[in-house]
Amino acid sequence: MDREVKLNFKDRKFAKYIKIVLIAVLVIIEIIICAQHVGKRGGVPFIIAIIVCCLLLDLFEALNCFVIKKYAAKIVFYALDAVLLLAICLLTGNSYLSTLYCLVLTQFYLTFDDGKINTILFIVSCGLFVISFVGGWVVVNKGASLYESVVQISGSCVFGVFILGMHFAVVSFLLKFYNNNLKLSLALKEADESKARLEAAYEKISETAVYEERNRIAKDIHDNAGHSMTTVIMQTEAAKLLIDSDPKEAKNRIISANIQAKNALEQMRESVHLLAGRAQIQTLRAEFEEIIAQTIDGTELKIRCDLEDLQADEEERRFLCNTLKECLANGIRHGKATTFYIELKNVLSCISLLISDNGCGVAGEVCEGFGLKGIREKTEKLGGRCYFSSEDGEGFEVNITIPYQKNKE
Repeated sequence: MDREVKLNFKDRKFAKYIKIVLIAVLVIIEIIICAQHVGKRGGVPFIIAIIVCCLLLDLFEALNCFVIKKYAAKIVFYALDAVLLLAICLLTGNSYLSTLYCLVLTQFYLTFDDGKINTILFIVSCGLFVISFVGGWVVVNKGASLYESVVQISGSCVFGVFILGMHFAVVSFLLKFYNNNLKLSLALKEADESKARLEAAYEKISETAVYEERNRIAKDIHDNAGHSMTTVIMQTEAAKLLIDSDPKEAKNRIISANIQAKNALEQMRESVHLLAGRAQIQTLRAEFEEIIAQTIDGTELKIRCDLEDLQADEEERRFLCNTLKECLANGIRHGKATTFYIELKNVLSCISLLISDNGCGVAGEVCEGFGLKGIREKTEKLGGRCYFSSEDGEGFEVNITIPYQKNKE
C-alpha cells in the first residue's frame, strides 16, 4: 500500500517541492503568530512556550514529509500535530487556526491520496478544529458573556469548518486532476511505445514477407525453369540419337525442346521482373495469347482458343499460366499432339480452364507424373477442382476450376 514505490522519479521530485513549500508557509505563519504576541500577556515564558510548540510542529511536519514512510506512523504524527495545534490555540487564542490546519492537512492529503482516507481525515480534522477553537476561546475569553461566547464560537466554528471544507474540495480536485493527467501521460507514453513496437514488428514482418517472396520466386525458378531446361536437354540428346535413323522424330523432339526453352526463358524473365519489384501489367488473356504465340512460332501446331478477359490475382495468374505451358509441353512431347483447344471462362464466379489436344491419349487410368501431380495439388491448395481425362487415340483433356481469391476471402 506504500504509495512512494508507485511514483516515478519526477513524481517524487514534484511532491518533494510541494512539501517544502508547505513547510515554508507554515514557518511564515508561525513567525507572524509569534510576532503578534510579543509583549502581551505572559511575558517571556509565554513567548517561549509558543515558539517551542511551533518548532515542534515544524519538526513533526518535516519528519512526516521526508522521513516517515509507513502510514501507521504518519497517523501517530498527525495526532501529535493535532495536540500541538490545540496547544498553540490555547496559548494564542485561535490565531490563524484554520490556516494552520489547512497547511498540516495538505501534507497528509498529498501523502495518502485516497478519497476515502482523506474524507475520514477531513471529518476528524473538523472535529479537532472545533474542539481546539472552543478550548482556545474559553481560555482566552473567560470574562465574556454566555450569549457573546455562543455567537462568537458558533460563527467562527462554522466559518473555520467552511474554510477546511473548501480547502479539502480544492486539494481533492487538484489531486484528481493531477492523477488523471499523470494517467493520461502514462497512457500516451504506453501508446507511443506500443506504436513503436508495432512499427518494428510490421517492419520485421515486411522483411520476412520479402524473404518469403524471394524464396518462393527462387523455388519457381528451380521447379519450373529448371524442369523445363532438364527437358530441353533430354529432348536434344534424344534428337541427336535419332537424327540419322528417324529424322521426323528427331524434328519433333527439337520442336518440343524449342517450346520448352521458350517457356523456360519466359519463366526466367517473369521471375527477374518480380525480383526487381516490377508489377505484372498484362492481363490473364494477354499472357495466354503470348504463351500460345510463342508455342506455335516456327511450328505447324494449330491452337484454337476461346479466352475471356478475366481478372486474377498474382498467385492464380501464375498458376494458370504455368499450367498452360505444362499442358502444351506434355501434349507435344508425350501425346504427339498437333492441335489444341484452350478455353478460359468465368463459370459461376469461378475461373474455368479447359485444355484439350488431339494426341495419342492414354489407355486406361491416367497416371499422374510430376507435372500433373503438381497441377492437381496447386489447384486443391487454391480451393479448386482438377480433372484429367483421356482415352487411347482420343487425345488428352485437362479441366480446372478455381474460385476467385476475393470470393475465398
